[in-house]
Amino acid sequence: MSKPPFYVTTPIYYVNAEPHLGTAYTTIAADAVARYRRMTGHDVRFLTGLDEHGQKIAQAAEEHGVSPQEWVDSIAPTFTSAWEMLGITYDDFIRTTEDRHKRGVQAFWQKLHDDGHLYQGNYEGWYCVPDETYWTEDQLEEPGVCPQCGREVKFIREDNWFFKLSEFQQPLLDFYAANPEFVQPETRRNEVVSFVQGGLKDLSISRTTFSWGVPIPFAEGHVTYVWIDALLNYITALGYGSDDPADQERFARYWPADIHFVGKDIIRFHCVIWPAMLMAAGIEPPKSVFAHGFLLTKGEKMSKSKGNAQTPASLVERFGVDAYRYYFLRDVSFGHDGSISIEGMVQRYNGDLANDWGNLCSRLFNMTEKYLDGAAPAAPDLTAEADDDATMRAIAGKLPETYEDHMRRLDYSAALESAWELIKFANRYIENSAPWTLAKEGDTVRLAAVLYNALEAVRISALFTAPVMPNTSAEVWRRLGLGDITAVTDVCAAAEWGGLPEGSRVTKGDALFPRMYDEV
Repeated sequence: MSKPPFYVTTPIYYVNAEPHLGTAYTTIAADAVARYRRMTGHDVRFLTGLDEHGQKIAQAAEEHGVSPQEWVDSIAPTFTSAWEMLGITYDDFIRTTEDRHKRGVQAFWQKLHDDGHLYQGNYEGWYCVPDETYWTEDQLEEPGVCPQCGREVKFIREDNWFFKLSEFQQPLLDFYAANPEFVQPETRRNEVVSFVQGGLKDLSISRTTFSWGVPIPFAEGHVTYVWIDALLNYITALGYGSDDPADQERFARYWPADIHFVGKDIIRFHCVIWPAMLMAAGIEPPKSVFAHGFLLTKGEKMSKSKGNAQTPASLVERFGVDAYRYYFLRDVSFGHDGSISIEGMVQRYNGDLANDWGNLCSRLFNMTEKYLDGAAPAAPDLTAEADDDATMRAIAGKLPETYEDHMRRLDYSAALESAWELIKFANRYIENSAPWTLAKEGDTVRLAAVLYNALEAVRISALFTAPVMPNTSAEVWRRLGLGDITAVTDVCAAAEWGGLPEGSRVTKGDALFPRMYDEV
């Protein structure tokens, strides 16, 4: 049975600096889901991109003596290069300076204008240029200071166009009640519902003090407020606003999005403003928005404004791509704030990757080459299996269902732990079965059975580590003499016990994760 389309997005990242660990964290999480859903037979559409408009970008370009377009063009490659380095398998990369985005934004505003959801008025209030965010007087925890980034806010007066957000308070509350999984995790849902219950104010959707943005089609001199511009990327990337039948078919196929991945600091934009905008346009809201927590270093949120952000490249150079991806999805509980450190990364690397996974593969492939001339034996007779054989087969048998349950809830740490249950047992299985002793005693039947069972456990483990550690899993399958693991579209069928063909050529290769001896 064919699976439905699956549309997953990251937020589009603001091009005020190069990508750091926080932006990479969101993107890796989305990529792991996209990879897994491809392995379960879904037609996946994975979108990421860049937010390239706004006053801050115009100012940065001026400071560097270039045009805004030249400035964003110089920054964009740092993101595409970083995502290539991290193995991000996006299907589309949108930039808000693209014509397809501008066309869709203008079509959207024209629709809301024609349907009476907009009006012209004057805005007075506080504005944080670095965050491109409006704040009311009562939202300022300290006078003149942005409550989000701690920098100075400016009082502005502008002729703006407004969206009648206040009219959507009850429709939003009704929507949350009817769709309890829309805001995830549940703690964020409670926050959003409480906020909307407190009342909504109409939202300014245009700016007139600068021109670097998408023009409002019915209001000369007005450009779209950058945050609203950015939200619309999720539908403009699918072809919203286009007359091309192919674009219209794509939009109809993939919308509504299955998951928007966002950081918890932008949850109100995505869970309040965004669904209200869509309701006004007669478009179904996304199925879910998952707002993850912050990465903390020494107890502080990692951000460019705090000066404690890092780029992924230095860590990838030291640990490798797969170890990088594994650490951030294994060590941090997705949805909650998580402390990260080099010490913790080394511990995970040595313990989980070098000692458990890497050691299992190395010793097993070596023994297969040594005792069986590198050829996988035939699957053993199940009627003659030992207790440990049956136990390992049972652990492998429950893995697909357990892993699916964890991934459906975006609990990456638990999903990886379920795969590690099989990996750890396979290591114990080899110790208990002692193939070296069986070889010395000449028990070739039991030796072949033990090695086959362990190889099969490795084959299945590679399937369920692949979404997070794609390069390692592909290499493990290659060393098992198997095909392209990314071609798997029914992971449950692929994980059925006994799938390793007799005679597959097994090669030992170099250590997958050489142990690190520098602990800091």
